[in-house]
Amino acid sequence: MLRTKSMRSPVEATDGLRVLVARFRGHGVPRGAYDVWMPNLAPSERLLKGFLKGTIGWPAFRTSYRAQLAEPAPIDAENATIKNHGQRHTLRLLRYLAEREDVTLLCHCPEDEPHCHRHVLRALIEKA
Repeated sequence: MLRTKSMRSPVEATDGLRVLVARFRGHGVPRGAYDVWMPNLAPSERLLKGFLKGTIGWPAFRTSYRAQLAEPAPIDAENATIKNHGQRHTLRLLRYLAEREDVTLLCHCPEDEPHCHRHVLRALIEKA
């Protein structure tokens, strides 16, 4: 099962694999609060700052974030045949894991925040 949660929420046994999907680990966040940190699944610093400042609205943020996750890595320019196509393989891996065990995507937004990238990411993983 795939869930989302705030880093501020209590750790529960049902969380399973706790994956921090934030660009920044956060001050005072102990490494034991998550199992894996994957900043590559977070929005870029530019996009995140624009959204937090209010210069980018939620619909534009969501569209840009999805596009960022699909962007190929620079190494792909050197590969003639097999390309990474962004985070596609990582999303598939998380979906595979979530089909077999509990996986919780974590970020720093409050638990009840509807405009959080972790919800967009969850939907993409479920579609992968």
